This record gives sequence, C-alpha cells and structure tokens, in this order.
Amino acid sequence: MAILQSLSLHSKQFIMSQSIKEYDARLDAKKRITLRGAKTMFYRVREKGDGTIELSPRVLVHPDEISVKTLATIDQSVANLKKGKASKAVDLDELDKLLD
Repeated sequence: MAILQSLSLHSKQFIMSQSIKEYDARLDAKKRITLRGAKTMFYRVREKGDGTIELSPRVLVHPDEISVKTLATIDQSVANLKKGKASKAVDLDELDKLLD
C-alpha cells in the first residue's frame, strides 16, 4: 500500500489500467449486454441490491469427467433427499453479509 501511495497519479492510473477493463454498455432490445473480449463462454452472475452486477467465470465439466465415486455420492444424496433424510435448510444470509 505504501508503494502505491508514493507513486504519481499517472503511474497509479497505468497500474490500474493493466488489471481492469472498463467500458460502458447498454441493454439491447432483449435486455442483454455484450461482453467485449470475454475470456470464457459461461459466467456466474450475481446481482446486488445496489444494482451492481458481478460476473465470475465458470468452467463446466462434461459428465464423463466426473469420477465414479463422486457420481455414487450424488446418487446416494439424491436418494436420501427423496426419502426425507436431509438436514434443515441452511441460512445463507450470514454468508452473503460476509461476502459483501
């Protein structure tokens, strides 16, 4: 932090421009936004109460790449859920507060 404070305004702007791409976008007629130079095909979208939209890149895995053990665990979990064997719902509000 002390290093950033000692840099000139021009140097700070150069450093920030290296890490962030910033541009204005608008919704089209179908309420879509085009991402310029997107690095991945899939994104996780988080809309916040203040109107901020956060995008996180997602990597989807083909089902054949999931291990047999993991698939067996998923099958057992679904079977337990259908039988009513499940813990009470988790309140994620506290997690949201920590992440914001």
